Amino acid sequence: MKRVPFFNTTRVVMIALFGALAGVLHAFGKFPIAVAFPSFLELDFSDIPLFIGTFALGPVSGCLIVVVKILVKLVCVGTNTMCVGDLANLLIGFGFVIPAGILYKRFRTLKGAFLSLAVGTVSSIAVAILANWLILIPFFVQLYGGWDSVVPTLAYLFPSITKETFFNYYLWISVLPFNLLRCLIASIVTLLIYKHISRAIDRVTDKLSPQEDGKAKICARDIAVAAVCAVLVLLLLLFALLRCFLWS
Repeated sequence: MKRVPFFNTTRVVMIALFGALAGVLHAFGKFPIAVAFPSFLELDFSDIPLFIGTFALGPVSGCLIVVVKILVKLVCVGTNTMCVGDLANLLIGFGFVIPAGILYKRFRTLKGAFLSLAVGTVSSIAVAILANWLILIPFFVQLYGGWDSVVPTLAYLFPSITKETFFNYYLWISVLPFNLLRCLIASIVTLLIYKHISRAIDRVTDKLSPQEDGKAKICARDIAVAAVCAVLVLLLLLFALLRCFLWS
């Protein structure tokens, strides 16, 4: 009893669709909440197709959706952080989809969905805090010539902020609640439509991994679709690199 190939036509197409939708939302659907958070922390709804895609396809496919999402964003609007911010977003996305996808693959129930979203949210927030602490803020400090240029970006929200207290304000009063809000919005929307999509998710899962006697055969259509999608991803990567380093 062996399963059909992991990268069959249905899976590849769905990864592409979820990734493209998430990428477009990430590139063009951002908006700041300046009254509560620093203006550079912009909310978007790209996590919704990411969460649903992870539930439907599993953690490995969820990670690929994150990659496609970041590549689409880079191609569409480029980067103003020399891809450092996009690397952090990639890690934050992985921080959600890996634990959430593994849990939901094991417990495919409404309670399992709640548990998966909760664990994924906690994990994503933890990665966001670490990424901002260890990657993003040190990068911006170097890019803009020191703390004197970075600290004032939060002064309108926290008048008493200093270099010594920057991380206390930024990580725990900005990054943590912002990412909690981001994950809560996507989780609530996912749960609201859970009953409507759960049967479709189960049908997709059954189609993606049916049990067959003997060896599974890879059909020519699967090879062609996988090859076309691989070429498209490579082209996205090429254009993203050109956008980052030559056209920005």
